[in-house]
Formats: sequence, C-alpha cells, structure tokens
Amino acid sequence: MPNLTITADEQTLQRLRVEAATRNLSVSRFVGEILKEKFGEDDAYERAMADFFSRQPYLEPAARDDGRSWPTRDELYDRQVLK
Repeated sequence: MPNLTITADEQTLQRLRVEAATRNLSVSRFVGEILKEKFGEDDAYERAMADFFSRQPYLEPAARDDGRSWPTRDELYDRQVLK
C-alpha cells in the first residue's frame, strides 16, 4: 500500500493520535477511513444531483386545491412598489 506524508500543527496531530487510539486504530488507518468516508459522501451527493437533474420532464408545481392556476413570475413581480 502506498505511503502518504501529511503536515499539520502539533495540536491537530495530537488530537488525531488520541482519536485514532480511542478507536483502537493506527493513525494511518484512521486517516484512511476518514478519507474513504469523505469520498463516499461526495460520491453519494454527486449521484443524488445526477439523479435529480436527469429526471424528465421537469416536475411542474402541484395543482392548487381551489382550481386556480399559480401566478406567473411576471404577475408576482408586477407591483407598484417595485416600479
């Protein structure tokens, strides 16, 4: 397995050592697990975004209960105060 050298301040490294020890892991293994978890979260986010934007057609707003249609953007912003 390849090696990696990191640089951090002593306080951060001390906390890293303590956290690794509480999990009964080496510092190297602990850092590896943190990175694996982080990349997994990033991958899940990317998959969710791709799934959302791949949906066709674009979802329309739900119908109103009173039968009227939703106002258009122009109708919403056509106010005297804004002119």
